[in-house]
Amino acid sequence: MTANIVLKAKGITRQFPGVLANDRVDFDLREGEIHALLGENGAGKTTLMNILYGLYRADSGEVYRGGQRVAFHSPKDAIKRGIGMVHQHFMLVPVFTVSENIMLGAETTRRGTLDRKAVAAHVRELSHQYGLDVDPLTVVGDLPVGIQQRVEIVKALYRNAEILILDEPTAVLTPQEAEDLFRIMRELTQRGVSIIFITHKLKEVLTVADRITVMRAGKVVGTVQPQETNEAKLAAMMVGREVILKVAKGEASPGENILQVKDLQVDDRRGLEAVRGVSFHVRTGEVLGIAGVQGNGQTELVEALTGLRPIHAGKVLMNSHEVTGKPPRPIIETGMAHIPEDRQRHGLVLSYPVADNLMLCTYYLPPFGVRGVIQPRAVDVNARKLVENFDIRTPSPYVPTSKLSGGNQQKVIVARELSRPIKLLIANQPTRGLDVGSIEYIHKEIIIMRDRGVAVLLVSAELDEIMALSDRIAVMYRGQIVATVAAAEVTRELLGLWMAGATPDKV
Repeated sequence: MTANIVLKAKGITRQFPGVLANDRVDFDLREGEIHALLGENGAGKTTLMNILYGLYRADSGEVYRGGQRVAFHSPKDAIKRGIGMVHQHFMLVPVFTVSENIMLGAETTRRGTLDRKAVAAHVRELSHQYGLDVDPLTVVGDLPVGIQQRVEIVKALYRNAEILILDEPTAVLTPQEAEDLFRIMRELTQRGVSIIFITHKLKEVLTVADRITVMRAGKVVGTVQPQETNEAKLAAMMVGREVILKVAKGEASPGENILQVKDLQVDDRRGLEAVRGVSFHVRTGEVLGIAGVQGNGQTELVEALTGLRPIHAGKVLMNSHEVTGKPPRPIIETGMAHIPEDRQRHGLVLSYPVADNLMLCTYYLPPFGVRGVIQPRAVDVNARKLVENFDIRTPSPYVPTSKLSGGNQQKVIVARELSRPIKLLIANQPTRGLDVGSIEYIHKEIIIMRDRGVAVLLVSAELDEIMALSDRIAVMYRGQIVATVAAAEVTRELLGLWMAGATPDKV
């Protein structure tokens, strides 16, 4: 075994009921390198990492750490062997300080009480040593997302991690925060730390990785170096076919206002103001993209517009008719379609078959409902047509929707919402968690709608998606729109500054 290989998986196989998640997978990590792991949803990346971190046991295969065969029965075993994992959703307690979060589960005591002072000193020293610079006495809930991620990295280093597994680490970061993370990753590797970097963002992989391993359908299809490949080749390896990565769209032809929002104020679930005096409009034949780091009021804004959340003040006009505070059905009947942020909670009834989910918005109208009775023949015809037209991969229209992959669940929603006459499409995080093939498909459908004269409001934390699809871009920060600009007149860096709170007059 090569001396500089610090972690190796050999012939890893793991099966779940009906799914072969890992099929004889080989993977290795070298000392001081960033090894990126790419693949579609369901490719087996997370299963492999969970095995390497002790969350799962492999059915067969071997794991070596520093040349020695190991068996991890829990993350505690992995941590003891110097492996740390930073999950996509941070494992932090918001009301605790940085120090308290870092020592949680590995407490330092003095005379029977927590030695916060010693821990704070150690955290300060560690963060300075690795260029992470976090204040150990700050309450975590008061920190920006990018700094919270630093806390997670320091937490792993505090437990003497020599190997870091980073799962989708840039999913909630601004471009500037992502660049800062890449700097930190490079500094960590220069000090001997080895990093496994899981992401679906091809540009990031080519920017920061030393090696790239691609998985598809539970198998490793290849390992390449960034200088030997490009985005198109990586996408083809992931999907098994050529993928069109650039969104093909012509000039927009905007017309009349379809959606007008005036001085909207909306509270979050805690009763705190999440949307603060927001005003904007969306016209026929255009895409207005709302950019922003997740958690700046976008969720509450969309829920208010679609009738899922009460409106505290302000007005919403749909096609010149006021719909402020109305429930979802009358809003839908004005011609609004909604691709929700949480497809399983707000977009589907998972226990229902695909056919029923494809007519959820109009089940009470002809041809599906006649005098209060569902017409099975009409439901069947509609389902089979949409399954074919929207390429929904399902064995039958009568399979429970819960059995479909995330990408195909999203296609069910897209098919239902776009197959009826609509004037406005609100798409909230439409490609979150999807692989490049599904993303390509959703993007194409959004542009088709725009070109048919539909007004599109696109909300996304993915800045590349916002810039590729939008004709105009509005940036939300702390519940307010801080800037609105033509997409052709703004740079990625400028949008990132606005997303981080800089106002146009200060840039």
